Amino acid sequence: MLLQTYIQVFSFYTPSYLLTASGGVMKSSLIVFVALFCFSQALEGVKEEEGVLVLTKDNFEQLTQKIKYLMVEFYAPWCGHCKALAPEYVKAAGEFKDDENCYLGKVDATIEVDLAEKYEVRGYPTIKFFKEGKIYDYSEGRTAGDMVAWIKKKTGPPAVTLNSVSEAKALVNKEAVVVVGFFQDVESADAKAFTEAAASIDDVSFAITSNADIFKEHGLEKDAIILFKKFDDGEVRFDGKLTAKDIETFVVANKLPLVIEFNQESAQKIFSGDIKNHLLLFLKKSTKPETLLDSFKTVAKEFKGKVLFINIDIEDEDNMRILEFFGLKEEECPSIRLIRLDDEMSKYKPQTTDLTTESMTKFVQDFLDGKIKQHMMSADLPEEWDAKPVKILVGTNFNAVAKDKTKNVFVEFYAPWCGHCKQLAPIWDELGEKFKDREDIVVAKMDATANDLEDIKINSFPTLKYFPKNSDEVIDYNGARTLESFIKFLESGGKEGAELESETAEEEEEEEEDEHKHSEL
Repeated sequence: MLLQTYIQVFSFYTPSYLLTASGGVMKSSLIVFVALFCFSQALEGVKEEEGVLVLTKDNFEQLTQKIKYLMVEFYAPWCGHCKALAPEYVKAAGEFKDDENCYLGKVDATIEVDLAEKYEVRGYPTIKFFKEGKIYDYSEGRTAGDMVAWIKKKTGPPAVTLNSVSEAKALVNKEAVVVVGFFQDVESADAKAFTEAAASIDDVSFAITSNADIFKEHGLEKDAIILFKKFDDGEVRFDGKLTAKDIETFVVANKLPLVIEFNQESAQKIFSGDIKNHLLLFLKKSTKPETLLDSFKTVAKEFKGKVLFINIDIEDEDNMRILEFFGLKEEECPSIRLIRLDDEMSKYKPQTTDLTTESMTKFVQDFLDGKIKQHMMSADLPEEWDAKPVKILVGTNFNAVAKDKTKNVFVEFYAPWCGHCKQLAPIWDELGEKFKDREDIVVAKMDATANDLEDIKINSFPTLKYFPKNSDEVIDYNGARTLESFIKFLESGGKEGAELESETAEEEEEEEEDEHKHSEL
């Protein structure tokens, strides 16, 4: 995800107070010349890679102060998502190659560690936009088009002015979604509320007009707001109170399709959107489930703006982890699940497998009314769960084992597909063997993709937690993943070696965490 820049003439931004009644233009020109000269000096010696500035601790502060608009990607060379973003980022930078006010830059956060810490980089890629002393987080789409549109919105007026029918048609034909405010008086309170709403929404284009011909073209005799979109019904007319908040709510409810197909292109819009309740329909696209999708869409109309409706093709290999995340098997599909994107990532399961319009509507309404309890997944407990040195935990036996006050319990939370977990597996088995005869120490593991816990949330793999005896404390282990380090940690009663000891281990954890976050809902 990234984005950057806008196109405007430097002199347009020259503050009016620099112009004087006598010789004002000459003084202004001198100021512009000096500013451009100083700016060219600031860029002198700065390395570029395919039009993207390479930022380091030696030039970062100077460039963020001198460049009016600067988008910055903090990346790691090993990060797969950063590699996928790179060509799109270069394309976006190319859109602003003739603009002396706007640039795209990048920071290798594995080298410029201090910069990454200063700007609170917690994952890769992280993109920030520096605009005249202010810093904005970018969390929209990862295509060049997404980034360019966002930058232009951030640096230009909240709503562009339409002066002719041809301009209006061109804009509506160009944008997937555009909101047009029709106001006979663009300085009215209603028009200002519209502009305020436009300024608060970054991922949708807004326009405003008072042109009589444009009014006539759309059959309007009074003020109106219309959202034009290239899907569903094509356009939606606003009929609420003309307040900024109500206009924002209207746009959020209508800017996405009623039903969204989950894929790499739509994922960012889904995750970064304003609607945090998602109903997921897992199906096989090859079965041509048009009737089911029609019912799903009918239900979606009832809850527009409250719940996002998403269909997921389980035959797409990229989506298999999502299926695992909800504890679903391929043979159980088609099926629906509901998730709330909060800190808990709360999941909800219907009591019936029927997928009728009526049953799906009831499920969603009961969820919104607070009548459904969160679904806590648990794998079946193996009969021989405690037969080996490393004990197997699932949702149903976790508390009895991990929170046994008579024992020190060390648990690995893993994912079957996680490369780092696979590397750790033989070491963890050795650790279990080492302490198998200690009655006060238990080494255990739990598949966190198949089991949920109410009071423990796992966000990356592997996660290691230590539950000391005679205590309610839970200690996170972030030390080296070696047998020697684990033994030292356990023999000290969890007092030594819990902290991260090597940059390599940290990078591995960040990479695994980043990949995990982008592959689940």
